[in-house]
Amino acid sequence: MIKTIIPSLLIIIGFISCKSSEKEIDTLEIAKKYYKALDQSDHSEMAHLLTDSLVTKETEYEYEQTFSRNEYSEWLKWDAVFDPTYEILEIEQENGVVKASVSKMDKRIAFLHKEPIVTLQVIRFDKDKIISVETTEYVDFNDSTFVKNRDKLVSWIDENHPELTGFIYDQTEYGGKQYLKAIKLYSSKK
Repeated sequence: MIKTIIPSLLIIIGFISCKSSEKEIDTLEIAKKYYKALDQSDHSEMAHLLTDSLVTKETEYEYEQTFSRNEYSEWLKWDAVFDPTYEILEIEQENGVVKASVSKMDKRIAFLHKEPIVTLQVIRFDKDKIISVETTEYVDFNDSTFVKNRDKLVSWIDENHPELTGFIYDQTEYGGKQYLKAIKLYSSKK
C-alpha cells in the first residue's frame, strides 16, 4: 500500500506544481496580449483582457484614474489616432504581478518628445484579468522638452485656431483627431 501511496503523492505534487507554473505563464501571456492589443489598437481583444474596470496609476506624478471597460476602449480609440508603437523591452512575472519595461512612440510623442518614452510598469491581476496598470518609473522621458513643446503648441493654437482650443483635454477619438490636426497646423506654419 505504501508503494502505491508514495508514487501517487509524487504525481499529485508534480501536477500541482505544473498548475502553479501554468498560472504564472498565463499572467505573463495576458500581459503580452495587453501590450499587443495596445500596439494594434485592438479594442475587442482589450475587452477580453480587462476586468470591468481598470485602474491606471503614475507613481511619479501621483496620478490615478479608474476607467470602465468602455471608457478604456474610448481612450484606446484616442491613442489609435496617433498610430502608436508599443514595444516590450523587458518583461517578467514576479509574485503574482507582471513587471515590464515598455517603449512607446507615436505621432504625438514624436512631436512633443522627439523620441520614444520608456516606462517601467507593473500589471496586477484579478484571476486571469488585468485590474491595474501602474507606471512606476519614467526611464526615458524629458519632462521639460515635452511640456515646452506642448505649451508652444497650445499657445499657438489658442492664438491662431481658437476653434481647436482645449484639444489636449479630450481623450476621445474625436479629441485625438483634433490634437493631430493641431500638430499638423502648427508644423506647417514654418
